Amino acid sequence: MPEKIEQSKTGDWIDFRRDADTGIESVNAHFKGHAYDSHDHEELLLGITLQGSQRFNCHRELHTSTPGKAILIEPGAVHDGHAAQPAGFTYSMLYIPQRWMSDSLRLRGMDDISVVQAAFRNTLTDDRDLIMSISRAFNAIHYAEGRLARDESLDALLARLTPHVQLRPAAELTDSLIRMNRVRDYLYEHLACNPGLDELADISGIDRFRLGRQFKAAFGQSPHAWLVRLRLRTARQLLAAGLSPSMVASQTGFADQSHLGRWFRRAYRLSPAEYQSRCSNVLYG
Repeated sequence: MPEKIEQSKTGDWIDFRRDADTGIESVNAHFKGHAYDSHDHEELLLGITLQGSQRFNCHRELHTSTPGKAILIEPGAVHDGHAAQPAGFTYSMLYIPQRWMSDSLRLRGMDDISVVQAAFRNTLTDDRDLIMSISRAFNAIHYAEGRLARDESLDALLARLTPHVQLRPAAELTDSLIRMNRVRDYLYEHLACNPGLDELADISGIDRFRLGRQFKAAFGQSPHAWLVRLRLRTARQLLAAGLSPSMVASQTGFADQSHLGRWFRRAYRLSPAEYQSRCSNVLYG
C-alpha cells in the first residue's frame, strides 16, 4: 500500500498511486484550508467526499460536496479546492485517462464519453449506485486487489456512469472563436517557448487588449493561465513516462526545476519527484 505523504504541520496528507496497466491514478487525501489552486486534468475525475465539506469552483459555479456525494469532472474543466470547515475534508478520487476510457467504451459498443464535447449532467450527484461503483473501483485499484477485481469493478463503473453524461452542442464557429483557436493551437505547438501578448496579437490579427478578453470568453482563462495549465498537464505525462524533473521543466517551458516545482505543488499538492516516484520506480534527487 502506498505511504501517505505528509504535507504540513496541519496534518494534511496525500495517499497516491498509479495503476501501471490502465494508467488510472487513485488519490486518497485530507486537507484543511486551501487545497488546490485552479487547474485542470486530461483525465476524467470521479470521486467521493468521505469526511467534512469540500468546496470548489468548477464551470464558474461554487460547489460544496459533503460525505457520500460523488464528484464528476470532465477533462479540461478548471477547478480548485478548499475546506469549507476548520476540520478539513477527506476524499478519494480516480483519474481515468481519456484513451483508456475511449478504448473501453469502444470494446463495449458504447458512445465515447471522454471526448471534449461530452460533459457530466451534474458536477455533484447523490446516485447511490454510482457512488458505490466509484468506491468499489477505487478500492480495487488503490489497494491492489488484483486484476480481476479491478476489471470487473471498472466495467460496473462504466455502466453506471454513462447515464450521467450528455453531449454539448458544438460552439458556433464565429470569427472570434476562429482567431482564438489559432492562438490556442500556437500555444500547443510552442509549449516550451516564451510568447508575449504582442506575438499572440499578431497571430490572432487583433490587438492585445481584445485578445485577452476574447480568449477568456472562449476558454475561461487568460492566455497565460491557460498556458500554465497546458504545461502542467504535459509535465504530469512526462513525469509519469520517467523523464527527470529537470528535463521536464526544460521541455514544458518552465524556467527551471524549482519553477516547475512551485507551480506543480500549487496545482497537485505534490512535488514533481513525489508524483513521479508513485508512477514508476524512477526517482531523481
